[in-house]
Order: sequence, then C-alpha cells, then structure tokens
Amino acid sequence: MKKQRFVMRAVILLLLLAAVGYTIYSNFFTEKTEIKVGATAPDFVLTDLNGKKHRLSDYRGKGVFLNFWGTWCKPCEREMPFINEQYKVYKQQGVEVLAVNVGEPKLSVQKFVDRFGLTFPVVIDREDQVMNAYEIDPLPTTFLIDKNGKIQAIITGTMTEEKVNQYMESIKP
Repeated sequence: MKKQRFVMRAVILLLLLAAVGYTIYSNFFTEKTEIKVGATAPDFVLTDLNGKKHRLSDYRGKGVFLNFWGTWCKPCEREMPFINEQYKVYKQQGVEVLAVNVGEPKLSVQKFVDRFGLTFPVVIDREDQVMNAYEIDPLPTTFLIDKNGKIQAIITGTMTEEKVNQYMESIKP
C-alpha cells in the first residue's frame, strides 16, 4: 500500500515537472512572431468544411482578407454577408477571403455557412492555435495581408460593406 502511494506520488511529481519544463521552454526558447502592421503574417494550415487544407503561404501573390469569427458573435454575423458580397467582386481581382472560425463544432459552422450562403473558404481553428498565434481579441478581427504576405492592417470590430470594399480594394495585387 505504501509502495503504491509512493509510485503514484512520484508519477504525479514527474508530470508536474514535465509541465513546468515545457512551459518554461515554450515561453523562453521558441521563436515568437510579433503581430503588427508591416510584419509577415504567421503561416498556418487549417482544414475547411470540405476537408481541403488551406496554407496561408499558398496564397502569396494574392491579397488575403483573413477574418477570425464565431457563430455566436453578433458583429461577425452582421459583417459576413458584406464580406461575401465583396468577395464575389474581388475574387477575380486576386483577393482571397479566409474565414477562420475559432474552435466551434463543424455542424454549427456548416449551419452558419449554409444560412448565409457563404462562398469563400471557411476553416476551423479547432485548438485555437492560429487564434493564439495571431493574438485575437476581440471577435471579429480581420487582417489585411498583401501579395507578399505582409500585414497591411488589423481591424477589430464590425465592418460596414463600404469598409469591406475599401479594405479589399487596398490589398488587390
């Protein structure tokens, strides 16, 4: 009985030490990309609702309208139809939209996409890794990324259709 408790305590202690070690390592020894205007947008790969993988760096040469959103977010809901309408105009001019849902179930996201008839790629950040890398707070937040992968602007809050139009125009290649 005593030996069993000792082994259990030793295992718990080792797990705690491993967690502390990992935390220290990840905070001090991994490269952090500063998210600001003029910086290169951090690359990522996320999967859309159809199972297709989207890598941000594959969009080099195009302007990217990178929008972080949630189905429960009322401001996100208001701007999605505007983004969709402007995407129809600017897609042929070299502007892509990537809408990153922040970790919701696929079914919820699909219902939202169907309800609004969204035609641009919608990907899900299941473990919030991309959201954390981009330091997202609050929703919606949009990054305007130029053809070279540089962040041109960071917009937080709801956009009007006129603003969406101006922003897409500003990142045309």
